[in-house]
Amino acid sequence: MIPEFLGRLPVIFSLQAMTEEMLARVMTEPKNAILKQYQKLLLLDEVDLQFDADAIQAVAVKAAEKKTGARALRAIIEDFMLDIMYEIPKDDMIGRVTITKDYIENHGSPKIEMRESGEATLLTQRND
Repeated sequence: MIPEFLGRLPVIFSLQAMTEEMLARVMTEPKNAILKQYQKLLLLDEVDLQFDADAIQAVAVKAAEKKTGARALRAIIEDFMLDIMYEIPKDDMIGRVTITKDYIENHGSPKIEMRESGEATLLTQRND
């Protein structure tokens, strides 16, 4: 059809809100998903970043509560990754960081494994 004609037609449609499952898929599946971006950032410091399935679900629940769709994901993830991003470069012994559901819900800390000893230690709990 002629673009001038189509531009004059009213376009009205409604969108469905994203479900928690959709939000979890947006965080993990695309080529440049936000969780993959953070994993690559920490890989520059030779740290393996992992996310528990429950943690991903907890982020999706928080994003669904905000009712802004996938836009809320970056803000939520940046909030809890901020402390980790500042702590990792300070300690060369950190080998793996695992984000847990408790950390997302401000009830605990991420699991941190050291390179040589393999012991799991915890970051100090955030004060939110």
